[in-house]
Amino acid sequence: MKQVVGTVVSNKMQKSVVVAVDRLFHNKLYNRYIKRTSKFMAHDEKNACNIGDRVRLDPSRPLSKRKHWVVAEILKKARIYVPPTAPVADNPSSSSQAPSS
Repeated sequence: MKQVVGTVVSNKMQKSVVVAVDRLFHNKLYNRYIKRTSKFMAHDEKNACNIGDRVRLDPSRPLSKRKHWVVAEILKKARIYVPPTAPVADNPSSSSQAPSS
């Protein structure tokens, strides 16, 4: 087997990740390229992978029933969205008073 490159789609397990690998093949009848996706479970020793990371997998001996791959390296880290924090008001007592009528 050879090395494959894919995207991490799940990292909810301990020391394991699920990686989606896309491949293109040519359909001779319709003369079009078709994309197929395969999912591999891979061993991540350091728990370093996050969802969206681009990783390279190396084949290994069977580590469990479905785990036959090892994360060799993280090629590109995913950009993780961090929501901005709301600014804190300087004088909170003025905003809590209701207008008198």
